Amino acid sequence: MKVPFLELRAGYEVLKPEIDAAVARAMASGWYIGGPEVEGFERAFADYCSAAHCVGVANGLDALHLGLRAMDVGPGDEVIVASNSYIATLLAVSMVGATPVLVEADPATHNLDPSKVEAAITPRTRVILPTHLYGQPADLDPLLEIARRRGLRLLEDGAQGHGGRYRGQRVGGHGDLVAWSFYPSKNLGALGDAGAITTNDPVLADRVRTLGNYGSHQRYVNEVRGVNSRLDPLQAAVLSVKLAYLDAWNSRRKAIAERYLEAFADLPGITLPAVPDWADPAWHLFVIRATDRDGLQQRLADQGIQTLIHYPIPPHRQQAYADLGLPAGSFPIAEQLANEVLSLPIGPQMRDEEVEAVIAAVRAAAA
Repeated sequence: MKVPFLELRAGYEVLKPEIDAAVARAMASGWYIGGPEVEGFERAFADYCSAAHCVGVANGLDALHLGLRAMDVGPGDEVIVASNSYIATLLAVSMVGATPVLVEADPATHNLDPSKVEAAITPRTRVILPTHLYGQPADLDPLLEIARRRGLRLLEDGAQGHGGRYRGQRVGGHGDLVAWSFYPSKNLGALGDAGAITTNDPVLADRVRTLGNYGSHQRYVNEVRGVNSRLDPLQAAVLSVKLAYLDAWNSRRKAIAERYLEAFADLPGITLPAVPDWADPAWHLFVIRATDRDGLQQRLADQGIQTLIHYPIPPHRQQAYADLGLPAGSFPIAEQLANEVLSLPIGPQMRDEEVEAVIAAVRAAAA
């Protein structure tokens, strides 16, 4: 049996009547920028995240970028990010002229290690920026304690964390601001690029909205140098439909993850995801570590199982950040993870027989 890593069309097909009706409604409304579809989704997603405010933007990178700008981060400032994060997190820091300061992840959870953060803080540090990597909530309480004690902001990268819970509360309202991506492959995915921020701070919410609207509250009156980054009404209509199914789809992801954890518990050479007792992951990805990752991936491909690597090159080894002057060996945990991580198929539309096919293939390939 061939098992794709993720079949995006399946998520549309199961909701086709509702999505088609929502898109038709948006097109017939006459509102093609902003309007009731965007406002309705912003209210619904803020409520879902237990946050006071949601502001839609064009994509996840813009959400990070505008969040940093709203926090007045700029040239000469530093932002702490995980050494194994996706490069978008660093790009957002660079876009505002600040410097990303890399801190190693906890090798068990793959998230920013709070015990290593304080040593990286300098007088130029302005923000701690953890990522809820793979849908696993970052350990927010110690990060918030450090941020509050040191007078810093906490900006969360929630691009992979839709619906995940930290100590019983959904991600989205813990820190100062959370940046979201609704890229089509996300747990809550649009039919194109889309993003948002959530926050309990009305000032930050207003700043993001203003910056994303050409720096303007009122048409043709520009208070700051903003950009054009707004959530499209068509995408908002799609997201509103999918939001109603997010918890059910995440429950399916969790069931698959639990089946994998049980089935792979005895396999040599493979490290399974570690879930702290305070975390309820969104299971955006199911990422194992394998000492023979490349060989395992090839053997799975030979059996028709598609896998991906998130991520094969750590940020400090990317050519884009060669100017940071961080040679190989600078961040050994990030480099080891990049050499060992492998993402297995997981998704709400996966059939039981596909799950069992992945299990059989992994067990055979790891033998």
